[in-house]
Amino acid sequence: VTRGPMNKGEICHKTQESLLSSASGYNNYRGILNWCVVMLVLNNARLFLENLLRYGVLVDPIQVISLFLHDPYSWPAACLLIVSNVFILVALYTERQLSKGSFSEPVGFLVHCINMAIMLTFPAAVVLLVPSMTPVGGAFVLGIYTILFLKLYSYKDVNMWCRELSTVKAKKLARSLSCDRKVCYPGNLTIRDMYYFVFAPTLCYELNFPRSPKIRTSFLLRRLFEMLFFIQLLVGLTQQWMIPIIQSSMKPLEDMDLSRMTERLLRLAVPNHLLWLIFFYWFFHSSMNFTAELLRFGDRQFYKDWWNSETVTYFWQNWNIPVHKWCLRHFYKPLLRRGFSKMVSQSAVFFLSAFFHEYLVSVPLRMFRLWAFTGMMAQLPLAWFVGRFLRGNYGNAAVWISLIIGQPFAVLMYVHDYYVLHFRQEAD
Repeated sequence: VTRGPMNKGEICHKTQESLLSSASGYNNYRGILNWCVVMLVLNNARLFLENLLRYGVLVDPIQVISLFLHDPYSWPAACLLIVSNVFILVALYTERQLSKGSFSEPVGFLVHCINMAIMLTFPAAVVLLVPSMTPVGGAFVLGIYTILFLKLYSYKDVNMWCRELSTVKAKKLARSLSCDRKVCYPGNLTIRDMYYFVFAPTLCYELNFPRSPKIRTSFLLRRLFEMLFFIQLLVGLTQQWMIPIIQSSMKPLEDMDLSRMTERLLRLAVPNHLLWLIFFYWFFHSSMNFTAELLRFGDRQFYKDWWNSETVTYFWQNWNIPVHKWCLRHFYKPLLRRGFSKMVSQSAVFFLSAFFHEYLVSVPLRMFRLWAFTGMMAQLPLAWFVGRFLRGNYGNAAVWISLIIGQPFAVLMYVHDYYVLHFRQEAD
């Protein structure tokens, strides 16, 4: 049989579905996806050119310094970072006393609780009460303290587990925790070990972390270049694209003009989401790999394929692996072991996440509106709805829509409330 014109009397029809029909089983949409990408690039290029023609060049790197410093002779954020070493050393001292038996378990637990409670309240009080602390500087410091809080909680838990190793089952756990016994408890209670964990790109403590054989200079330099390039890109796009849209959104928000508010929300969605994606790559890939390479930290799984999420739950389990591992190890599973149901434990994890989201936003802005808290708690019914009624590509589309629309909505709400609280009152 040769390819060419049909032979006389040959059947030319058969039962078959249209190619784009779901029943056809066709799944090679590469050409259509490429078309979507090209159209997206062209449309964003048009928007960016329109922005330049309307506002001119707004990028000013020097202006970024004012986001961290009101007074060049007052550096409250830097002072708070130095003070954080006190909490680290208190946690180490407490564990050493517990290992020697100088502290009983209840006393050690109480000292840890007081230490970590002050870790959350002291920097928050400084941010709220010191006038020279800027919102950006405050958010940066509180982010660092939150990371230290989670790390020291893990440090406390793992060392407590090591002290409890008395049964055969516990000894098996000891071998898994001590990684072939390179370091055994209490030999890990050193300043060197503590500060390695503090700077390591993980929130979960282990006596022996997996280590890479050597530092790859070329890999390190590539990640450094990416960090410098993308941070400049983030600053430039924020100044040139985000801020003009936010400023033009204040009047519709004040007038409660629903149609104009919706238009501004959709205009803000594109640059906000682009900045979020750039930030994700900058932080979770470039910065964390740079730190891991510098410390020869072997576990580089900082994220999974969250972009393929077909459920909201899958997204939250895979976009931030360090936080997910901490929640699973130190919060979710302990709740299950205490007899709580999976639904209650999952809700508690979202509640904890909602608290820290609100803590990192409301305290630096010096206002409490609960938009971040509400947004995180709203993930619970959204996760139930998407998991129950949407599947496959529809579920993935729902996850993307929640990311693209939800974040700029929260941004607009906080910016509007901050503007009303600080600038309109000053004008009045």
